[in-house]
Amino acid sequence: MINVQIVAAILTTGRYLAVDRGDFMTLDFSAFMGQSSSPVRNEVEKGAIRRFAEALGDPNPLYRDEVYARSMGYASVPAPPTFSRTFDYGTIAGFTLPEEGLIHGDQSFTYYAPIVAGDVLYCSSQLLQVKERKGSLGKMVFLVLEQSVRDGQGQLRLQEQMTVIYTEPTTTTVS
Repeated sequence: MINVQIVAAILTTGRYLAVDRGDFMTLDFSAFMGQSSSPVRNEVEKGAIRRFAEALGDPNPLYRDEVYARSMGYASVPAPPTFSRTFDYGTIAGFTLPEEGLIHGDQSFTYYAPIVAGDVLYCSSQLLQVKERKGSLGKMVFLVLEQSVRDGQGQLRLQEQMTVIYTEPTTTTVS
């Protein structure tokens, strides 16, 4: 029998960011706490809003009919509440999440103004907090990320916060 432990490591700019924590390795995410990505330009398109609403199965004409949207007080067709998940928030230099062992823990959205077709927005991401805990799944690292969406004048339009949980790598036995 061969005991295989699945681990992940990041090599970035010459820094090895895996840290030995006893019986397994965990990524040292704390090295990135407080760091942000550079803002990325995103254009909100009417067709993308329509397709997103269709994918959700939302028949609301607000997301398809510009005349109707204007009659409801919007400058153009508004984006559904979670549409911002389609935006490019850039990358925090050197910060990469592993492909295995991730759990979506929590997410919240705070809107300061509607997002509508035709908007040009600048999106960025920041790692706010890193906490390590032991739970029923073993060792877990809780990562709190914040995404900010600003307009061309720098006004905050939306702020998202999410918790991603990185779980201890699993051990697989191969015969």
